[in-house]
Amino acid sequence: MKELQEIVKAFDDAERRGLKTALATVVHVVGSAYRHEGARMLVKENGELTGAISGGCLEGDALRKARQSMLENRKMLVTYDTTDEDDATLGVGLGCNGIIKVLLEPVNSSDELNPVNLFKSFLAKRQTAVLGTFFSMEDKHAQPGTCALITEGMNIQTDIEWSTKKRFIDDAERVLASGQSLINNYQYTTAFVEYLKPPVHLVVFGAGNDAIPLVRFCAILGWEVSVVDGRSNYATADRFPSATQVLVSKPENALSGLVFDNWTVAVLMTHNYNYDLATLKQLLGIGLRYIGALGPKKKLRRMLDELEDEGLHISEEKLNSIFGPTGLDIGSETPEEIALSIVSEIKAVLSTREGTSLKFRQVEQNSVIMPDDDVIISIGQYLTRKAL
Repeated sequence: MKELQEIVKAFDDAERRGLKTALATVVHVVGSAYRHEGARMLVKENGELTGAISGGCLEGDALRKARQSMLENRKMLVTYDTTDEDDATLGVGLGCNGIIKVLLEPVNSSDELNPVNLFKSFLAKRQTAVLGTFFSMEDKHAQPGTCALITEGMNIQTDIEWSTKKRFIDDAERVLASGQSLINNYQYTTAFVEYLKPPVHLVVFGAGNDAIPLVRFCAILGWEVSVVDGRSNYATADRFPSATQVLVSKPENALSGLVFDNWTVAVLMTHNYNYDLATLKQLLGIGLRYIGALGPKKKLRRMLDELEDEGLHISEEKLNSIFGPTGLDIGSETPEEIALSIVSEIKAVLSTREGTSLKFRQVEQNSVIMPDDDVIISIGQYLTRKAL
């Protein structure tokens, strides 16, 4: 989500400076690639780049073609075939072993439904949404581009024709329900129907020195962070300049002034047992997906025992959402290393991953939903069927 935020900032800067821009979006990947569908980069006519569509190997060529797109005021689909490691067409040894299609779109501020305006509509509040990026597999055909957004409550912004719009709305509802993006082939075009979610909101209870690197890590990721502590000399904006909000609160009111949603998580690190206990009791009534507790396991066990002795029933589901000691086991010792392990564990939990080494991960195939039978098949099968 930070990439969209940075692209919006970069576009506004270009507008102030009178620079033309184009948006590069990865819309289709077959095989392996450094980045996948939804990766974006804003290109300014002076060569400044914001975001990325690869590990750096495609950006130079994409910059040249984006300038052509701006000059001609034409949307273009560019295909990069990295499956042949001996092919020096791109002038670099990519070694990704994939076919990557990148859509280039000049961004015109006069167009009310230009991609950046759609990004702004999504980013205006914490919400899930579906973004529709339409393209033809062959660049010789017209490229509709990023031209549809559906936010929560089915607020629709698009100018696509009715038959395509109806199909897109059906797919959008499916994507919102599943939380998974898809690629669908419509009658005259293909669409990347993308699931967008708000940034993670981490509430850090504790404003000690060990919370400072944790908040900094979150800022790098584009997460929103709230810091809460009962000590006014610790909970200050000067100590946490990148925090979204810094609150001074007594333990019984620790949740006052905070807004919780499905993407909110919390970490207890006040180093004050009674403060953590009172806060944990309140958090258990919300149903967060992640509650981290800094400190030894016996401290957490003691808190849970005390809450149960008070008559609080803690279900198995709630117990599974509590992680103590908080963080992945990476041998952390310093505050910075502990912050890294906490952020990594939160990311793994929200992504329903185990947090193990990638070398042990099974290879996954990209998938696409065919409109005629609603069966999910591999993109390789999809292209084979299209060829037939």
